[in-house]
Amino acid sequence: MEHALSPATLSELRSPRPYPAVSVLTPTHRREPDNAQDPVRLRNVVAEAKKQVEADPAVTRELRADVVEQLDRAVAEVDLAHAEEGLVIFAAPGEHQVWSLARTVPERVVLSDTFLTRNLVAAQAAERPFWVLSVSADRVTLWNGGVDRVTEERRGGFPLTRSLEDPDAERKERIGDLPSTFRDERTRQFLRDADTALGEVLREHPRPLYVTGETAALSLLDEIGTVTKDAGHLPHGGLASGPPDAVWQAVRPVIAARARQSAEEVAGELESARGRKEFAAGLDEVWQSAAEGRIRLLAVEENYRATVRDDGDHLVPAASGDLDAREDIVDEIVERCLETGADVRFVPDGALGDAKGIAGVLRY
Repeated sequence: MEHALSPATLSELRSPRPYPAVSVLTPTHRREPDNAQDPVRLRNVVAEAKKQVEADPAVTRELRADVVEQLDRAVAEVDLAHAEEGLVIFAAPGEHQVWSLARTVPERVVLSDTFLTRNLVAAQAAERPFWVLSVSADRVTLWNGGVDRVTEERRGGFPLTRSLEDPDAERKERIGDLPSTFRDERTRQFLRDADTALGEVLREHPRPLYVTGETAALSLLDEIGTVTKDAGHLPHGGLASGPPDAVWQAVRPVIAARARQSAEEVAGELESARGRKEFAAGLDEVWQSAAEGRIRLLAVEENYRATVRDDGDHLVPAASGDLDAREDIVDEIVERCLETGADVRFVPDGALGDAKGIAGVLRY
């Protein structure tokens, strides 16, 4: 299942496909007993997708068989044992993808000529993803960090490994020329290679970076590194081989401090915007400002959700399942703001007070 959404991947997902490009969304659950319902819900929503494809007169028999097969292949790749908060399946003639999200999604099926990406975009923004590079003399591991965990990321050649045996060690020891591990030229080159490989990853997936390792390793990266030199350094060795939970526990205080700092910065920006009368609050006002491209900073409480319908001039509350109900309006706003260059920040529930879950700083 896919987790990391890069700008290039998003652009590719948004490109037109032969009809039908099918998007299937369903909420999932991390823990018991709620996760017991996930297999049934998945089976039912995929069955509904197949039903819509088979009933659509615009879909030829050949395309119908292809898309149904792609849906079956996608379902076979779903790993509900490691589910997060939402699942998105994309299927089109000749292709399929499965995305696991750390943010819930409404249950729905959409047939179009493009995939529905707004929920992926909002989940990525809410997750505040980061990278952790764990360094040792013989292994460098890249970890993909999210809301409450890290997982090993196998891309860009990671993990990098090497043998610590020096074929010339006996002669060097005899003449007193055997350097310490992190002064050895082979180690220096090994960490240069890791720095270069990481640079390629960051170009495609830019996000905050933290580096863990012994003090000597971090000092060497300060000396020879490029992208690693400017990262947040955590002097904690022994993490290059994991386990993931140990890495998460090491970086967790830093991530929590960053989240608190971000929330404080957002509160200050919003308060200042109130004074300048460049402030929007509440779903309807923020939605209209987002549609006009006026929002510079969007703040959303982490678990804020709303179901509405558009009466032509305003958004009005609606019940889930109502005709024309929009159950992911918050994700729509997040995607729209990101498309118009806004900074989108998710803050703890209750942090926005009377703004009722969502607020923005306006450009004008």
